[in-house]
Amino acid sequence: MHSKKERCEINAVTDVTGPSYIYVTRACAHACTGYKGEPDTSVTTSKSAVLTLDLGSTTGWAMLLADGTIVSGTMQFRPSRYEGGGMRYLRFRSWLDHLLSSAKEIGSVCFEEVRRHAGTDAAHLYGGFLAHLSAWCELNHIPYQGVPVGTIKRHTTGKGNAGKDAVIAAMRSKGFTPEDDNEADALAILTWVIDTQGGVR
Repeated sequence: MHSKKERCEINAVTDVTGPSYIYVTRACAHACTGYKGEPDTSVTTSKSAVLTLDLGSTTGWAMLLADGTIVSGTMQFRPSRYEGGGMRYLRFRSWLDHLLSSAKEIGSVCFEEVRRHAGTDAAHLYGGFLAHLSAWCELNHIPYQGVPVGTIKRHTTGKGNAGKDAVIAAMRSKGFTPEDDNEADALAILTWVIDTQGGVR
């Protein structure tokens, strides 16, 4: 189950609405050189899972499995020096396919909806990841929705303009151990999904 290189941390997470969840950190290897092999921790389940994403060249992700297990981590999709920019999107699609294959069924996907970007390059990158994600979801008949940044931060910290450190601290207070702000954002989206049933309440 666990990688020989790194054992995953497993913690009980109870500070979310509903039943207790088991949290397994960094369940997949980085994809900076292309996704190869099995994830460090199996995400196999016979029922549908919920996937949340903080899109970018370093994508934060979290997944709630049908058995209550939560897995999360970060994935690197930056192309190498001698590769074209489109390689990041090919790796992203390949990684999504792997997650779907491992989980058997993904019932829904939620991602951080960014409406303002620091610059043109950041906007182009985000738009590329979003285009590939939405096309992939349509192809696999998976419902997907964006959650505004302010909504996530307000639910997580009580402030819609909270900084990255505040989100990380809030996730740690719930029993998670995010590696960085990308993973923390994905976990924050997942707790929003759990607590609000995907925005229903």
